[in-house]
Amino acid sequence: MKHKTLTLIGVAAASMLMLAGCASGGGGGAGGTDAGASPTPAASFPAGSTMERLSKAGKITIGTKFDQPLFGLKGPDAPVGFDIEIGKLIAAGLGIPAKNIEWKEAVSANREPFIATGEVDAVVATYTINDARKQVVSFAGPYYLAGQSILVKADNNKIKSQKDLVGQPVCSVTGSTPAAKLTEIGANPLLTDTYTNCLEPLRSGAVVAVSTDNVILAGLAAQNEGEFKVVGKPFTQEPYGIGLKHDDTQFRNFINDVLEKSYKDGSYKKAWEATAGKVLPYAPPPAVDRY
Repeated sequence: MKHKTLTLIGVAAASMLMLAGCASGGGGGAGGTDAGASPTPAASFPAGSTMERLSKAGKITIGTKFDQPLFGLKGPDAPVGFDIEIGKLIAAGLGIPAKNIEWKEAVSANREPFIATGEVDAVVATYTINDARKQVVSFAGPYYLAGQSILVKADNNKIKSQKDLVGQPVCSVTGSTPAAKLTEIGANPLLTDTYTNCLEPLRSGAVVAVSTDNVILAGLAAQNEGEFKVVGKPFTQEPYGIGLKHDDTQFRNFINDVLEKSYKDGSYKKAWEATAGKVLPYAPPPAVDRY
């Protein structure tokens, strides 16, 4: 199936900030809710490990999405959302305060390059774990289980499942697993760099739907109340993980430890309820995969 490339459309900054305004910004560019992510006292980490390097530096660079309502949305000072809070939990485990996190925008197509080149120390960006990606990066987690679904205009009653997308123009994002799935099911993907840029083609009728993970679509629908709706049941499983340099087993194990601790002490649930939980029901996190 031949892909078409959709000309980039300017992101509507005002709409992006509307949801971000629900959370208060913080000093030093960290922003967000700080939902339970308090830095721990300086710990002793293995010599030469990523944890030792970051802890001694007192700062960390994390790649995340800037256009994902509920998970990673650019705010007035810094991004806000559930992925942001997960990043803060990781930093806190290293003894790094939220104000010392540098947030770098990572779109679907540049997550692996950012990790490989060291532009970021980790990526927390609605990042689906799959075998192909494991060949080039490592994953901690998963910390959330999403599923691909469909967003249509509120008055569209014709599209009810993925079967109705066959042969139809559907917007998704370059380098994403949902884009690959659209080709697999016989849809006609029109690709852009961010999901926000799919909304205007949907409004204009250039595409009949936007397809990606249900949690992302729920955020877009909530941000544009009454204009769009999510239809059908999820037709894939998308386990979200934290992307790291390939074969950095020590760092992966450390982050898995941080995640499991947050599940037990309630900080994970607190982070969810302060962000995505305002729209989506809480579900217990999946077990981490210590491969």
